[in-house]
Amino acid sequence: MPATFGIVDLFAGPGGLGEGFASLDVGGHAPFRIGISVEKEASAHRTLTLRAFLRAFQARHGALPKAFIDFHAGLIPEPDWSAVDAAAWRHATTEAQCLELGTEPAAAAIDHAIGALRREFDDTILIGGPPCQAYSLVGRARAKGKVGYVPEEDERHYLFREYIRVLDRLRPAAFVMENVKGMLSSTVESRLVFEMLMEDLASLGTGRGHHYEMRAIRVADGSASLREAAQPSDFIVRAEEWGVPQRRHRVIIVGTRSDLAERATGTSVPVSGVTRTVDDAISMMPNLRSGLSRGRDDPASWQREVVEAARLLAGIHRGKEDGPLRDVFSAVARGLQNGLPAPRQSARLPEGYGTSNDELLAWLERPALRGFAQHETRGHMPSDLGRYLFAAVFGAVRGYSPKASDFPLSLSPDHRNWHSGVFNDRFRVQLAGEPSTTVTSHISKDGHYFIHPDPMQCRSLTVREAARLQTFPDDYLFLGNRTQQYVQVGNAVPPYLARQIAQLLLRGLSGPLADDSVVAKSEDNASRSSEMSCASKPESESLPSR
Repeated sequence: MPATFGIVDLFAGPGGLGEGFASLDVGGHAPFRIGISVEKEASAHRTLTLRAFLRAFQARHGALPKAFIDFHAGLIPEPDWSAVDAAAWRHATTEAQCLELGTEPAAAAIDHAIGALRREFDDTILIGGPPCQAYSLVGRARAKGKVGYVPEEDERHYLFREYIRVLDRLRPAAFVMENVKGMLSSTVESRLVFEMLMEDLASLGTGRGHHYEMRAIRVADGSASLREAAQPSDFIVRAEEWGVPQRRHRVIIVGTRSDLAERATGTSVPVSGVTRTVDDAISMMPNLRSGLSRGRDDPASWQREVVEAARLLAGIHRGKEDGPLRDVFSAVARGLQNGLPAPRQSARLPEGYGTSNDELLAWLERPALRGFAQHETRGHMPSDLGRYLFAAVFGAVRGYSPKASDFPLSLSPDHRNWHSGVFNDRFRVQLAGEPSTTVTSHISKDGHYFIHPDPMQCRSLTVREAARLQTFPDDYLFLGNRTQQYVQVGNAVPPYLARQIAQLLLRGLSGPLADDSVVAKSEDNASRSSEMSCASKPESESLPSR
C-alpha cells in the first residue's frame, strides 16, 4: 500500500498550497491528505472550510454536490452545508481551523491534531509560511511611515518561530516553507531575518535524531530537482518556469528529515518549460465592460466616456511616429460607437469548455460547472477610463506597459508625485502575450496595476481572472466580499505550482514514482471529469476520524 502523508497547513490563507498537495493523484491514490489547516482571517477561513467540505463530500460521493453547483452558478444563496452532508461538514470544520498562530488556543488545537495525525497517517508533512507583510519590501516601506513603528516589536517578524515550534513537535518527514523574496533582505536588530530562520531550522532536533536538511528547488533542462543551496537566492522559485501564467517569485525552503534526506537530494520531476501567458489563462472568458464609480453607470454612459477618450487620444497621436497608436485608438472609437458595450458581469462558458487538451486549461476548467463565478467588474472613475484605455493600447502596440512619462499630459492624474518617478508604473497593463506580473493583495485596492489587455473592455481584472492567473480551478470559490476575495487570491500560492512541488517532494521521499504514465493519466482524467482535482478516491462511506 503506498504511503499516505497527513498535511499540517499553517498560515493557510484560502488554501492554495494545500490545494496543490491534496490534488495530487498517483494511480488513484492521494498521497497527501490535509489533517489540519489554520488561518486567522475570517473570510479566508470560510473559503478554506468550503474547500475542505467539497473534498470530503467527493471522497464520499465521487462528485460535486448539486447544491454547490447551483450556489456557484448564482442560482441559490449559500446553503447550509451541514444539511447537504453532515459528516462531510463535520470533517471540514475539524480540518479548517480559524485560529491565530502564536496564541495558546492555536497551540493547543495544533498539538491535539498532531496526535491524531500520527495515529492515522504513515507520516506527516508541514506546509505554509508566516505572513509576508513584515518581510516584504513594500510592507517595510509602508511601516516606516507609521508613527512609533519599531521593527523589532513587529510580531509578524517572529511568527516563523511558531512554525518552527510546530515543526519541532510534529517531526514530519518534510516541510515546505514559502515566503516573499523580501524575506532574504529583511533585518531585525541589524540581523538578517533569513539568517535567524536558517539557524533556527538547523538547530531543530539536535541530539534527538530528527534534524532537517534544507534544500532549494532548482529548475534546469526541463526538470525540477531538490539541491543544496549555495546562497540564499537559490531558494527563489519562479512560478513562470512551472507553467504558471504569472511572474511570481517566492522563497521556498524544502526541509527533509535526516533519515530521508539522502534519497531526496537530486530527485527530479519534469516541468513543461513552456511559458504561459495572460491570454492562455483568460482570453476565452466573456468580454466585460468596467463600471462607472461616479455618475450614472449604464452602458450608454460608459460607451460615451470611452469613445470620447479614444477620440481624444487618437487626436493626440496624429504624428507619423505615433501612427500605430492613433490607428488603434480610432478603431476602438469606431468599434464601441457602432456596437453595444459588453455587460459588467457574465458567467457564459466558451464552446468546448472542459474538453481542452491544453494542460493548463485542463487544470483550470471543471466540466460540471454551469458558468464562471466571480467574473464581475468593479467601477472605475471616468477619468481613469482614459488611462486604462491608453495603457491597454500602448501595451498592445509597443509590447510593454507605459511609464508615467509615456502618458499624454492630458491624462496626468492630480497627484504631486506623478512626474517624480515615485509612481512611475502607477497604471500597469497586463500584456496578453506575456505572463502577468505578480498578483498581489494590492489588486483589492483599485486595479490600476492590473489593467486588462483588451482596450475594448477598458477595465481591471475580475476576481476570477486574477484567480486564473493564480491557477485556482474555476470551481474554487472565494467567500467574503469582493475586496476580501481579491486579497485572498493575491496572498495565495498558485495551486498548479504547489501540485508540482508536491510531486517533486513525493518522489524525494519515496523514490521514483512507479509509473509516470499512470500519474499523467490519472491527473488528466481527474481534470476532465466532474470531480475536482483535489478529491481523493472514495474509500468508504464514512470519513476518517480526526
